[in-house]
Amino acid sequence: MENLFDKSLFELGERAYEIREKLYGRDMFFNINRHINPTNICKDVCKFCAFSAHRKNPNPYVMSIQECVDVAKDAYNKGADEVHIVSAHNPEVGYDYYMNIIKEIRKALPLIHIKAFTAAEVNFLSELSGKKYEEVLDDMIEAGVDSMPGGGAEIFDEKIRAKICKGKVSSNNWLKIHELWHKRGKKSNATMLFGHIESPLHRIEHMLRLKRLQDKTGGFNAFIPLVYQRKNNYLKVKNFLTGNEILKTVAVSRIILDNIPHIKAYWPTFTLNLALVAGEYGADDIDGTIQKESIQSSAGANSKNGLNLDELIFQIKDAGFNPIRRDSLYNILQRF
Repeated sequence: MENLFDKSLFELGERAYEIREKLYGRDMFFNINRHINPTNICKDVCKFCAFSAHRKNPNPYVMSIQECVDVAKDAYNKGADEVHIVSAHNPEVGYDYYMNIIKEIRKALPLIHIKAFTAAEVNFLSELSGKKYEEVLDDMIEAGVDSMPGGGAEIFDEKIRAKICKGKVSSNNWLKIHELWHKRGKKSNATMLFGHIESPLHRIEHMLRLKRLQDKTGGFNAFIPLVYQRKNNYLKVKNFLTGNEILKTVAVSRIILDNIPHIKAYWPTFTLNLALVAGEYGADDIDGTIQKESIQSSAGANSKNGLNLDELIFQIKDAGFNPIRRDSLYNILQRF
């Protein structure tokens, strides 16, 4: 494939926006959601991570199962229709801790959508319990997980992974886990962390591998390019991304991933303003209200307390888009 990053931003933007416009016009999707991060104690030491407890974040914590349930109930009472549960890889709490969080939230809130456990967490839970991936995924479904988030993908190049997230799930196993999940009739998202030590060609190869799996399973709802956050971590990056390069990456993803329905400009890593600009370059979703966000904000993102719904709607309209509230599977719930 041609190196699309050699093209100008304007050429890429025109091509990507044409695809986006045919699919969704000026609609911009979001949902009302709540992130829950049950623990930050992690066996892995990813150099880009500012969330896990280490010397730059010396505040380890473990939420009780009841605390997780109480947070989910509070979010649901405030209008959330999704809880997004992503955690560190904490071997001290045991396999059942993770599954029981899901079971108890499902018991308390039978109607809420539970998006939980990245492929990296599935790999960790497999190693922790001695169970095969298939067994872990089946346990997740039995507990009440509805869909999987796309985290843990980082960048699909093993040499780079050895430098930035050694010991974490491999790229092949990340893809295998999502394929197994899709075969169970379930949906998931896919991410890509960019702007650290990877090259544009690494990004293209990452997208192409996702494209091949999507051709096979059709199970991805959205692709989420995550902008690397620079604070409180051990990855010494000197040259940070420009807005031009970020928007190029969004446009390239919309052009390459023509078989994945949605491209999400995740506002905690983009900033809200740039996420809305990304709507002109192929993105059609900016995630949601979030209510509380711990992972990206630990690394410097201005997303700790989420967004007010009215403010989010106003900003989408002010950018010239139609705010569309969706559920976790992209069914339209409300047009504003």
